[in-house]
Amino acid sequence: MDRYSGSSDELSAPEELPDRFQNPGLPPHRPRRGDLDPRANKTSERIVLALFGLSTLGTIGFLVAYFALPTGTDAGGIQRSTMTLGLALAFALLGIGTAAIQWAKSIMNDHERVEERHRMESSPAVREGAIANLEAGAADSGLSRRGLLKSAMIGSLALFPLTIVVPLIGNIGGNWNVSTFKHTMWKKGLRLTSDPSGRPIRAADVTIGSVVHVIPDGLDKAADPMDEKAKAIVLLIRLDPRDLHEADDRKGWSYNGIVAYSKVCTHVGCPVALYEQQTHHLLCPCHQSTFDVANGAKVVFGPAKRPLPQLPITVDSEGYLVAQSDFHEPIGPSFWERLR
Repeated sequence: MDRYSGSSDELSAPEELPDRFQNPGLPPHRPRRGDLDPRANKTSERIVLALFGLSTLGTIGFLVAYFALPTGTDAGGIQRSTMTLGLALAFALLGIGTAAIQWAKSIMNDHERVEERHRMESSPAVREGAIANLEAGAADSGLSRRGLLKSAMIGSLALFPLTIVVPLIGNIGGNWNVSTFKHTMWKKGLRLTSDPSGRPIRAADVTIGSVVHVIPDGLDKAADPMDEKAKAIVLLIRLDPRDLHEADDRKGWSYNGIVAYSKVCTHVGCPVALYEQQTHHLLCPCHQSTFDVANGAKVVFGPAKRPLPQLPITVDSEGYLVAQSDFHEPIGPSFWERLR
C-alpha cells in the first residue's frame, strides 16, 4: 500500500516498502534449569509422566464409578454418583492438559525465533525449509527419544474417550421405549398435590392467574419416583372461565377455569414453566415453543408440532382437585408417536 506525505497541494513520491520486514530484535535467551542441569530435565520428565498417569487414573476412576455407583432413585445416590463422576472426569482432563503444558514449558526447546515475512508466495526452497522445521520440531518434542513419555501420552489420550463412549453405550437416561410415554401414574380419583410439598390442592384455593406445579398423590411410594415424576409432572393454571375456549370433546376436562397440562414440552421434552398471565401463553425456555393455555395449549410459536397433552380434572366430595383419568395421548416429544 502506497503512503504519501506533505500537504494537499504538494505530494511527495510514494515511499517504497522494504522487500522484507526486518527482525525487530529479541531479548537474550535465559536458559532454564533443565537446559543446564540434566537432573532437572529428568525431574520435568517425571512430572509429565505423573500428570499423564493422573489422567489415566481419572479415566479408570470414572469407569469404576459409572458401574459401581448407580444413581438409583434417591437424591443422595444421584448426588454421590454425579460428584464422583465429575471429579474423575476433572482429573482425566486436568492430567492431560497440565501434562501438555508442562511438556511444552519445561522439556521442549524454548528459544524464540523470528521468521522473516516474504512477499506472498514462497519459493520451493522455503517450502522445503518449512518441512525441515516441522521435522525439527517433531524431533525437538523428544517423542523419538522418550519412549516412556510417548507411551504415557498415547495411553491417556486413548483411554479418555471411554468417558464418553461408555455412558453412551450404557444408555444414559434409562429406557426410551415409546411405550413408557403412553401411560403415567395419573388415574381416576388420584388427587393433585403441589410440588414439592405433596399437599393436596383445593379448587377454592387456586386463584385466577396462579400457576401450581403439580405431582400425583403417592408419588413417593412409586417404584421409581424420579422416573414417574418426569412423566407425570403437570402445570395447573386457573383462568377466568370466560377466557377459556374448549373443544367440544374436552368441555368437561377443566373445573371452573382450572386446567392442567403436561409440563413436558412436545418439542424435545424440556420443562415448560414460564406463564404469561395477560396472554395466557406458556413458554418453553429451551427453544421458545409457545402454547396458548386458553385454547387447548395449541402451539402459537416455535418448533413444537403439537399441543401439550391435557390432564382431565374435576373435584372430589371434599373439594380437592382429582384426575378423571390418565392423559389421553403420549406425553413428551412428538417423535415418540412416529415410533409406534
